[in-house]
Amino acid sequence: APAGGGPYGRVWAMKESIHIRPARLSDLPAMQRLFRETVLVVCRRDYTAAEVADWASCGDDPAHWTELFSRQHYFVAESPDGGVAGFASIDETGYMHSLFVGKGWQRCGVASALYGAVERLAREAGADRIAAEVSRTARGFLERQGFVVDERQRRRARRLLLENYKMSKRLDGPDPGSGVR
Repeated sequence: APAGGGPYGRVWAMKESIHIRPARLSDLPAMQRLFRETVLVVCRRDYTAAEVADWASCGDDPAHWTELFSRQHYFVAESPDGGVAGFASIDETGYMHSLFVGKGWQRCGVASALYGAVERLAREAGADRIAAEVSRTARGFLERQGFVVDERQRRRARRLLLENYKMSKRLDGPDPGSGVR
């Protein structure tokens, strides 16, 4: 990435500089750990212990991560110590597969910075909307970004059906991060 972080930039979170950058294959083990921990700890307030355990197990297969990585553009929020504070992904059609922030980085601006990177990529790719399947935990955050619930659904994790939401956001206005009004 170019000096200064390229088009994905830096944000201040918890008074520390967080760097948003495209993910590398070498980030996958840290992303896998962050996914599991976030689901088990952060999402526990919105789902039962059995539901989060089942959901977290979906991230156990490294081959599945590699396959997702080949279809989606992943971004990581890199903490000052070089760790992964969060990650998000989107494809050129505007389907956002992932947005996860580690338990120590909740409510610090990391999700907003990651979301900004995926929305910029979707706009640059010419997508007219962003669509996602969103947990109860993430619903409020995405509503604050301009998403609407299209449908409530129950989706299978591994064994259990978990409630989540199909949500979308039209991209017919200016990029909110561009400064254009």
